[in-house]
Amino acid sequence: MTTLLVVAKEPRPGRVKTRLTPPFTPREAAALAEAALADTLEVVARTPAHRRVLFLDGEPGPWLPPGFEVLRQCPGGLDERLAAAFAHCTGPALLIGMDTPQVTPELLTVDFADCDAYFGPAEDGGFWALGLADPDPALLLGVPMSTSHTGAVQRARLAGLRVRDLPPLRDVDTARDAELVAEEAPRGRFAAELKRLTAAAR
Repeated sequence: MTTLLVVAKEPRPGRVKTRLTPPFTPREAAALAEAALADTLEVVARTPAHRRVLFLDGEPGPWLPPGFEVLRQCPGGLDERLAAAFAHCTGPALLIGMDTPQVTPELLTVDFADCDAYFGPAEDGGFWALGLADPDPALLLGVPMSTSHTGAVQRARLAGLRVRDLPPLRDVDTARDAELVAEEAPRGRFAAELKRLTAAAR
């Protein structure tokens, strides 16, 4: 069975979702990040898995449900940190971030029986999910992160592997992203927090 990896930052003001400021304050942006992380972890907790691992930059909080191993992110660039996450796995693993609270257990239930990798492109040109039957960290090292072509470079790294593509999802980076993602998952904590903050601003 697959190991599910979530890479995240502790949702502290000024450290997460800085592109949401403005229109949101750093504290409000952190509240949205916490809601997105809580939604993501809740979905992972409901998805069948061999292990559930949170690779965290910071300290865990009340938003962390039971059943997760918590490992600290290593120093270095994002490519190095993602590679390190896979290095902790000895079997099939699927890695996601904290930026897609609209994710579902159905999307995360993957089967490597007839493929070597899963790739989930993000609408901003990155990727929201990467699954590897043989978690080789070298497949991520050197990939330029947080660019409009990150996804294309990472997908090219999988050349020669049997790859299944997952549906594209939108990362929450901007206020407009937040609105669209909340519409996709209207019953989650993220949508509720966005609604609360939007109402308070009126």
